[in-house]
Parts: sequence; C-alpha cells; structure tokens
Amino acid sequence: MSALAGVVSSLVLETPAAAPEVARQHFLSRLAVEADPADVYADLVSGVESFVVIDARSPESYAKGHIPGAVNFPHRTMNAETTASLSKEKVYVTYCDGIGCNGSLKGALKLAALGFKVKEMVGGIEWWARVDGYPVVIGELPGTLKPGAVQCDC
Repeated sequence: MSALAGVVSSLVLETPAAAPEVARQHFLSRLAVEADPADVYADLVSGVESFVVIDARSPESYAKGHIPGAVNFPHRTMNAETTASLSKEKVYVTYCDGIGCNGSLKGALKLAALGFKVKEMVGGIEWWARVDGYPVVIGELPGTLKPGAVQCDC
C-alpha cells in the first residue's frame, strides 16, 4: 500500500469490482460447471440419483481411495466409443486428486464435448477426504456411502 496526499491506494480495488449483474452472471456460470464436496456428499447421503460421480484418475489411484459410489473412468480413456453406454439424462460429476491435478477438468471437457452434462468437483479427493473428512472406499469396487448426518460449515 502506498499513501499519496493522505489517500491510501488499494491493490484489491486497483481493478474496479464488476457491476452486480456481471458478477451474478459470472458466479452463476461457475456454479453451472462446478460442485463442491459438501454438496456432492449431501446429495449422495440423501440418495439423489440424477448424477453420477466419476473418478477421472488411473485405476491404481482409484483403488488407493475413492468417493463411495464413484465410477472409475480415467479421462485418458474417454471417447465416443467408451462413453456410448452413458446416459445423456444424467449429470456427470468428475473429480481427480485436487489442486495440482487437472484430470477432472480434462474428463469434464471430454464429456462435455461428447454432449454430456457435466460438472467438476472442486478440490478433488484431497478436499473430500483430508479437508472435509468424508469417507473413502479402498479397492476396485465403487462401494456405497452409508446415510448419516450431513455436516457442512458453509
């Protein structure tokens, strides 16, 4: 910060804030393509079946720990042939390791390009397990999430 003639400049406001409608559209567009672990967890516990969670990592990473009920579908294997049996009625929520990994982004891009409705779960398995403390399944089978109390600090 620098002071000039008693006026303090702001690094935050160096670029002016967007007009409220511009900001609303921006945040709405982000929510249209992103989901957070707390919302995914709440819906899984509640039994919502209108979306499918896709672990876009390798089978080896999936086996080390994945979201209960998630299907392993590595982003590198996604194409018209491998997605032919997927329903276009469902929304697909992709995830990967988290920050520093873009496997979920690549998977979401491929699915969207193939005509599927898709969201990316921000924070990946790292946020799901380490930060939020939600359970993971070890092994090659999807497993299930047992109903329980939904706790979210947001």
